[in-house]
Amino acid sequence: MARSESRRRILGALQGPWLRPAILLIALVVLWDVAIRLFHIPAYQVPAPTDVIITLYREWPMLLSEAVPTTTATVCGFLLSAAFGIPMAMLIASSKTVESYVYPLLVFSQSIPKVAIAPLFVVWFGFGIFPKVISAFLLGFFPVVVSAVQGFKSVDPDLIDLARSMEAKGMQTFRMVSLPFAMPAIFAGLKVSVTLAVVGAVVGEFVGSNSGIGFVLQRSIGNFELPTMFAALVVLAMIGMILFWIIDAVERLAIPWHASQRHDFVVAV
Repeated sequence: MARSESRRRILGALQGPWLRPAILLIALVVLWDVAIRLFHIPAYQVPAPTDVIITLYREWPMLLSEAVPTTTATVCGFLLSAAFGIPMAMLIASSKTVESYVYPLLVFSQSIPKVAIAPLFVVWFGFGIFPKVISAFLLGFFPVVVSAVQGFKSVDPDLIDLARSMEAKGMQTFRMVSLPFAMPAIFAGLKVSVTLAVVGAVVGEFVGSNSGIGFVLQRSIGNFELPTMFAALVVLAMIGMILFWIIDAVERLAIPWHASQRHDFVVAV
């Protein structure tokens, strides 16, 4: 009994939400190191994992300070995406006329590379955080709109008719039926948006900034400091991952009743 109980505990630990990604990450790092040794890849092409880890340890204060402006621009751009994207989706979903005018323009705007127009933001708004915020906003705006439109259009018409039959007003119907029904799709768009906002902030730092992780990446590439570049990429991935987890935690608090969250409650019981 004791042996089976210990085996059950080990299997339960291996199913933890944090342990499985950590095991996969360690496996990828080991494969990375093996590939460098096996194929004799020179350090000026791909650095060894140990060099990246040492650089992370030595340059961590610098990387952490440079992560602050990048995170600030990302969060500001993401909040703007949510603040403008969700109301825009409500208009598109509620009016065929607005959809016919606005939706094709939104799709057309996504075919324009943001790297190509990012220098214009520096010309228009100068150096500083504002061009990075605009760049993050543009990359994060479209996923919010598309997902939210899909969510609002997926509301069951019978539920709306039921609310109207109970003499619910327009705002009450929206608050009690349309918005809760669309929340899972909205959060799905927000998760995509926050990761793309990180990319947008870095794009803004590439074209016009003297601070941030994008600036570190640009400087490292120019000086062939590949360990520093890879360390900056690790920090950038951590920023996106932390922001994604924050949105996921907010989703769990906002819609605990949704089917995507029920599994956790079953496990907890």
